[in-house]
Parts: sequence; C-alpha cells; structure tokens
Amino acid sequence: MTNRRMFLCGAAAVLTIGLVGPAFADPDSALAKLQESVLSKGPSGESPSPASGISLSDEELGKIKAMNATAAIVMHYGGNDWSRAQINGLQTQFKTMGIKVIAVTDAGFKPEKQVADLETIMAQKPNIIVSIPTDPAATAKAYKAAADAGVKLVFMDNVPAGFKAGSDYVSVVSADNYGNGVASAHLMAKSLNGEGEIGVVFHAADFFVTKQRYDAFKATIASDYPKIKIVAEQGIGGPDFSGDAEKAASAILTSNPNVKGIWAVWDVPAEGVIAAARNAGRDDLVITTIDLGENVAISMAQGSFVKGLGAQRPFDAGVVEAKLAGYALVGKEAPAFVALPALPVTRDNLLDAWKTVYSTEATANIKTSLGQ
Repeated sequence: MTNRRMFLCGAAAVLTIGLVGPAFADPDSALAKLQESVLSKGPSGESPSPASGISLSDEELGKIKAMNATAAIVMHYGGNDWSRAQINGLQTQFKTMGIKVIAVTDAGFKPEKQVADLETIMAQKPNIIVSIPTDPAATAKAYKAAADAGVKLVFMDNVPAGFKAGSDYVSVVSADNYGNGVASAHLMAKSLNGEGEIGVVFHAADFFVTKQRYDAFKATIASDYPKIKIVAEQGIGGPDFSGDAEKAASAILTSNPNVKGIWAVWDVPAEGVIAAARNAGRDDLVITTIDLGENVAISMAQGSFVKGLGAQRPFDAGVVEAKLAGYALVGKEAPAFVALPALPVTRDNLLDAWKTVYSTEATANIKTSLGQ
C-alpha cells in the first residue's frame, strides 16, 4: 500500500510538471532541461529557493566572527564520498566564518546512536548543529531538546517529525532528489534504447529524499518510456547497504533472467548491484543510480556496469548550510527549503562533474580508469 501511494504521488508530480512544459520522450533533451530548474519540493511541500541566493555580507561576516560561535556536525552515517564532501564543505565555510567545529559524529544509520550523539554534543553547549536525521520520528525528541536550548539547527535533506521551519529549525538544504531520480530514469532509458525489463533496488525506510528518488524514477519510466517495464523491486534497510543490495539484486536476476537493467537508490547500494551482476556473469547489465561515489565513477570510467547517474552537489550544500547557520546567528530571515539542481553524469562528463560535486580533481583511480 505504501509503495502504491509513493508511486501515485510521484506520478502526480510529473503530471503537474507537465502542465508547464512538455513530457520529454528524448532522454538527451530531458537531461539538459533538468539542469535549468529544481523539481523537488521541501519536506513540508515548500517551493525551493536557489542556493545561489544564500550569501552573507562583509558586515554580517564580521559580526559572526566576533561571536566565537561553535558548531557540531551530526551525520546519519559517514565513510562515504557524499558524507565526506558535506563535512568538507561545512568545515571550509565555518572556518571562513570564524566558527569552531567541536564535533563530527557518525550514527551508522542507527537512530538510537544519533540520539546518544546529540545528547553528548549538547553537554558541550554548541551554538549550531547541522545534521541529517536517521529517522524523523525516533530522533525528534532529541532535536527538540536542542532547539529548546537555543541551538540553531540546520538540516540536510530530512527534518524531524513535527518540526516547523523558522521556529524549530533554520532551514533544510537538499539536492534536487526528485530531479536526480528523473535523471537516472532518462539515463537508464538512453542506455536501453527505450525498451526492456528492469529491476529496482529501493530504500525501505521512512526517509524523505530516498522516497523522492524512488518516486521520480518510477514515475518517469511509466510516463515517458512505455516499452520499459519494471518487473521486480527489492527494498533494503541497511546498515550494510552494499551487502543488502547485492542480495536483492541477485534475487532479481535469478527470478527475472530477462532483466536488462537495475536501478539502485544511491551509489553504495549500486556497488552491491555491481557485485551481483558480476557474480551472475551479467556483464551486459545496465545500472543507473544517484550520487557520484568513487567506486561507481570507476565503473563508469571503465565503460562497465554503471552507465549514468544523477549527482548531488554535497560540497556546495555544506557551504550553503554553514551560511544559513550564520543567518540565524545574525537574525537574518532564511528560506525554509534551499535546493541545488540535479547533475546528470555519464562517462563523457565524469571529470568535470567530479570537480563540480567535490570541488577537487578526480582521484587517480578514476583518471587511470579513463585511460589518462
């Protein structure tokens, strides 16, 4: 029932978008169009504000530096390229603002660990917490305690249940996750020449942004590519997302030998799908996903399983989150939802995309895989 509701909501969003522009049957045209606007809405249905509009004047920066403020970064889980880039962007911008980062935590995607992290951090009395909740309901009480204590809260992607922008938290910053889901659908269709059976490995959790990706991928395939059929779906809950996805993809490939492609909800599950395809001897399998991690980038560079993905811009998102925390410190009104546009990535634009996403050159492993 939940999956049906999610699909209907995604399809409705696509229909709404269609009222202001044509449905795109040509993948290249659709992918180009995606970079001109943001399709996602915020957690409470907010319209997106552009990240380019978030700035602090020299006078405001001077006031912030004089405060000697402190900040903590409370992650859902770490160790992946996305999390590292978010943290790097935050730390870089906080340093510019004279704000000391006193803690960076990794909850391992366990709500109880994140609650404990928050309680430990609160003992250090930070002025700012930038975070992404592992579970909107299970962590809400801990975040509310921080808000009631006067801590300025800025969120990545997801917000705790019952929270209101402007009162409980400053703002939420996200990539265009719906747009990236759309991008990954067009990239799948392009690689399959618009036809074939495919499978889906989705995130089986109450997590706002991964639901957006799933909704968008399914709705775009349904609306734009009638000759592509989703014949199997498997949900994964983690925390071993790669291992869970490998098992899920193996089950899909075993039960559906005609499957030509599998979509994975982000890059770490996609690594599991790669392993399953390799074990099954399916060198012809097409994989598309979201998030530009090094391992999926290497697969793309080698012309292997991963044919394309929709990328977030986590370094830039971290910079924006830090600036929004600065807004709160100086009493400047902040938009409720700030989003960065989708970035479709293929082998052709991989090096440029990596620099856009991480604000650094691609790794030696990626360059070597490209033959450079």
